[in-house]
Amino acid sequence: MGTMTIAKGINNGLRAAMERDPKVVLMGEDIGKLGGVFRVTDGLQKDFGEDRVIDTPLAEAGIVGTAIGMALRGYRPVVEIQFDGFIYPAFDHIVSQVAKMRARSLGKIKLPMVIRIPVGGGIGAVEHHSESNEAYFAHTAGLKVVCCSNAEDAYWMIQQAIESDDPVLFYEPKRRYWDKGEVDESAAPRELLKAQVCREGTAATLVAYGPMVKTCLQAAEAAAAEGKDLEVIDLRSLSPLDLDTVAASVEKTGRAVIVHEASTFLGMGAEIAAALQQRCFYHLEAPVLRVGGYNLPYPPSKLEEEFLPDLDRVLDAVDRSLAF
Repeated sequence: MGTMTIAKGINNGLRAAMERDPKVVLMGEDIGKLGGVFRVTDGLQKDFGEDRVIDTPLAEAGIVGTAIGMALRGYRPVVEIQFDGFIYPAFDHIVSQVAKMRARSLGKIKLPMVIRIPVGGGIGAVEHHSESNEAYFAHTAGLKVVCCSNAEDAYWMIQQAIESDDPVLFYEPKRRYWDKGEVDESAAPRELLKAQVCREGTAATLVAYGPMVKTCLQAAEAAAAEGKDLEVIDLRSLSPLDLDTVAASVEKTGRAVIVHEASTFLGMGAEIAAALQQRCFYHLEAPVLRVGGYNLPYPPSKLEEEFLPDLDRVLDAVDRSLAF
């Protein structure tokens, strides 16, 4: 058992995977000598060499296209997209090739590759460094999409993603990289595609993932001081969704508030709300509510605190739900 940041959890998880399997190869912009712009891959090129931790040109389509070829040849490439908004040059590869290769070959071809994507705002950066684009890929059949929110999950989930024979998009909440948590490297990990009940409660269910899990836990702490007992669920996997865990909680509490940084318009919350309305209709005491970013391009950094969902906006939604 040890304390580490989310960034260090990913670093240690990558190291463990590379030590186990010589076919695990890392690729990305500045991930080698520099250790990545967030230092998530710090020290790995020094220890594993330039053939396994590869500094690439600034060419996301080339990075992902090369990784596809390597995965077809038996490697397990892990590519880093430096910032969420840089994924778009590789979008065609991901939705047209990565997602479809196994189905296209009737299951004969595996594509074991991981695409790491630092996600979200809150670091004082410009718009294409601060986006939440997970719904594009969760919508795409053939991709697994996961998002860690704490150091323990960061350590285990990156290893589980690498071990998967299907392609995985691995979202990392960049403003939480330096948040610390306990990690037991000898314990059995949670299932990669299973949601976690982070806090038990009875009054309402908060459903979140990635950077918003911490916000929801803080909201639950604040609500507890007012006598409101909130349950908090970390989805962890966005595709597939563990709706069984979420539905069981909502059937207990009768209320649900879904929270994410991305715009609520056609966001992850819309799918979850629709599913809960179908599955939990007779248990609901109030409409399923969503808290998210506004349906606008990401603003200049001086405005991002007003743009991003915060504790007050979550608590306001909880109050509206409890008022029914």
